[in-house]
Amino acid sequence: MDISQITPLSLPILLLNLALGTGVSIIVALYYVKFGNSLSNRLHFAAILPLLSLITLLVISVVKSSLALSLGLVGALSIVRFRTAIKDPEELIFLFLAIAVGLGFGADQRIPTLVAVAVIMIFLLARALLFNRRKALHNLYLNIQVPAAQEGDHLFADINAALLKQFKTLDFRRLDHSGDLLQLTYYVNITNSDDIISMMDTLRKAYPGSSISVVEQSNLLGG
Repeated sequence: MDISQITPLSLPILLLNLALGTGVSIIVALYYVKFGNSLSNRLHFAAILPLLSLITLLVISVVKSSLALSLGLVGALSIVRFRTAIKDPEELIFLFLAIAVGLGFGADQRIPTLVAVAVIMIFLLARALLFNRRKALHNLYLNIQVPAAQEGDHLFADINAALLKQFKTLDFRRLDHSGDLLQLTYYVNITNSDDIISMMDTLRKAYPGSSISVVEQSNLLGG
């Protein structure tokens, strides 16, 4: 068998694969911009997904025509080192999806690739809609800063008691005491915005001069 023999590429088929790859990868990129949860610039990251799919498609289309080229690709990839760390697992998922699109169309597996990507996108869309509906007011960090001179040693216990009247569960996370200020951090699950307003009114009346902030967990690094 002559491994150096190269099978000519069919230009119409290549153009068809490129057109399908472009369309599908753009849909993946648009989904990531709309529903992605990454803290990075999603628009900038999404712009590279179609390019990644098309480059992968081109590479597979070329190397599949020759066993020698395929072996050469394996050797080339063995010496490549990628130094950029992917810190967000979601980014890694979409990178793999973009590569899979390029691999599928590059290998002329158009129908299986279209079906598989459609199933994956339907699953991701359903998960995103369900997650966005449920997370609206869940997973919040509550930060309270109170002048420590107001209640002396009983201040921490009194604040806990006041919060327990508003929330069924209370997860204490951090306490900082600096000078005349006591800062407390809690992790709470809230399903009704009225609970937040009621809690803030109660604390401000009980502890004049206090400072209260509520931060959604998904907006925090590592949250």
